[in-house]
Amino acid sequence: MILVVQHTVRDYDAWKSVFDEHESTRAKHGATGHTIYRDADDPNAVTIFNRFATREGAEAFSRDPSLKEAMERGGVTSEPRIMWVEEADSAQYSERKAA
Repeated sequence: MILVVQHTVRDYDAWKSVFDEHESTRAKHGATGHTIYRDADDPNAVTIFNRFATREGAEAFSRDPSLKEAMERGGVTSEPRIMWVEEADSAQYSERKAA
């Protein structure tokens, strides 16, 4: 299960520091890893893919009272957009040499 969170932060580096500090809370709820993307035109607009073993763990994390405090401390400036997704397909494309 992947918990996708999109929001804007005041300063990416300051936000990332707080995000890293909050890792133990994610892990407590069964998180197995994450990937962070930054908008190419606005580096303070972030999309986080938090991987969890179960949806229940992801939901418990999203309700954890420390999450709101961490988001405030990290400088989140927009209302978070949250989605629950499961991988349906994935592919890797190799480089093809022109003939």
